[in-house]
Amino acid sequence: MTTPVSVETAGGDLAGDLVLPDSVRGVVVFAHGSGSSRHSSRNRAVAEILRQDGFAALLLDLLTAEEEERDIRTAELRFDIDLLATRVVAAIDQLDLWRPAHAWDAADPPPLGLFGASTGAAAALVAAAQRPDQVRAVVSRGGRPDLAGRALVRVRAPTLLIVGGRDEQVLDLNLRAGDALAAPHRLDVVPGATHLFPEPGALEEVARLAADWFGQHLVGRSAPARG
Repeated sequence: MTTPVSVETAGGDLAGDLVLPDSVRGVVVFAHGSGSSRHSSRNRAVAEILRQDGFAALLLDLLTAEEEERDIRTAELRFDIDLLATRVVAAIDQLDLWRPAHAWDAADPPPLGLFGASTGAAAALVAAAQRPDQVRAVVSRGGRPDLAGRALVRVRAPTLLIVGGRDEQVLDLNLRAGDALAAPHRLDVVPGATHLFPEPGALEEVARLAADWFGQHLVGRSAPARG
């Protein structure tokens, strides 16, 4: 089940899609990468695997429609990590406002994780540093965690960095960011994969790693077996 939601920000309302399983054991907010949106086929593929494992996924546009048009021309906002992070924080803070009433009990909200891709990974880590009591796990797919800068030392949530084995420059940046991360973290390399994980089975491996990480750190147990 997919439900449209709206997140209020100072720059305008952001459109999102909340993908819901039958029973929610955790919520994952997605922060997409540069030049992408909530319609990203890669993030939606990961969200579907998470849904099968009982995780609700919020796929959120981090820019308004007007900002998207501006960014298409200038490519300047997609690298504004502080701006993108404030949007992720807004989604976290409004969790109870955009949830469907039947999704979960407002008095007992499910644990929250963040999934970031490319520059969205930096935004997710900055948001995690700003909301340490709410964010319990972070996953980065082909991300640029290095762009989180000084926020890396303030992240408390266990963080999984997933990089393609043939994405050598990003792999090096992730290794450096891992050295700066104060939180428990792990770097997983998908052999033979390039930056967008288009190779057969690569994105499925990303989704499996993410589901297992959220299963361990959001609910304290492994994800159920997937057929």
